[in-house]
Amino acid sequence: MTAPAVLLMLVFYVYPIGRVLWMSITIPEPGLDNYTLLATSASIQKMLWTTARISILTTLVTLVLAYIVSYALVHATPHVQRWMFLGVVIPLWISVLVRAFSWFILLRREGLINTALLTAGIIDTPLSLMWNEVGVMIGMVHFMLPFGILPIYANMRDIDRRCIAAARGLGARPFEAFWRIFFPLSLPGVVGASILVFIFSLGFFVTPALLGGGKTLMVAEYIKVQILEVVRWGVGTMLATMLLVVIGVLLAVVSRVVNLRKLFGAG
Repeated sequence: MTAPAVLLMLVFYVYPIGRVLWMSITIPEPGLDNYTLLATSASIQKMLWTTARISILTTLVTLVLAYIVSYALVHATPHVQRWMFLGVVIPLWISVLVRAFSWFILLRREGLINTALLTAGIIDTPLSLMWNEVGVMIGMVHFMLPFGILPIYANMRDIDRRCIAAARGLGARPFEAFWRIFFPLSLPGVVGASILVFIFSLGFFVTPALLGGGKTLMVAEYIKVQILEVVRWGVGTMLATMLLVVIGVLLAVVSRVVNLRKLFGAG
């Protein structure tokens, strides 16, 4: 009974990945020359460092904001929760391309944010919020927030409130009860959210391409440039392979710490 599913996996998943791996070591010539660029190419090293830096910062900012929103969700009344959930879910229904162009309108030098700040007299010259890492991070954090909020909220919702009440009854102050009881119990949700957000961030393409304006190259856009513009299929597939390997290693390391099946609802 599993044969059709296995066949589909082989045709649409294993075979394409195998082709990517094969091309990375055979184009333009058989060997590991493409992989040596990781240690010798300054442009590739700079791009990888940019990708790692933006992904880590995006993950950290997203987790902080997602934790605050999730905490507010858990402690809100059912009526307020419905409206808050609507605000969390609606962005998932909107195309990432539409959201990126919306930030383009907000962040450009003549955009709504700079216009409002200039009109209010808060700044004298427009802020540089686009064509740099700041704009890329703003757009990516906005896209990643639902993926951070939902796992953290799901974990917080299952925390037994009696534990907090017991801590308060034993003399703990509100912050102490939160820090020593609630926060440790919510960490599995934080770990799950960090996995989702960081992995999505590593391979993100549309938002960095639009808000970065070609000045902030991340790995997905760099792969596109190598394959479609420079026509260096070997380099592009090598970077795609490295991205796949890094994600696999991250999941393997995290799985040693937490139960991923249980974390994502499969166990």
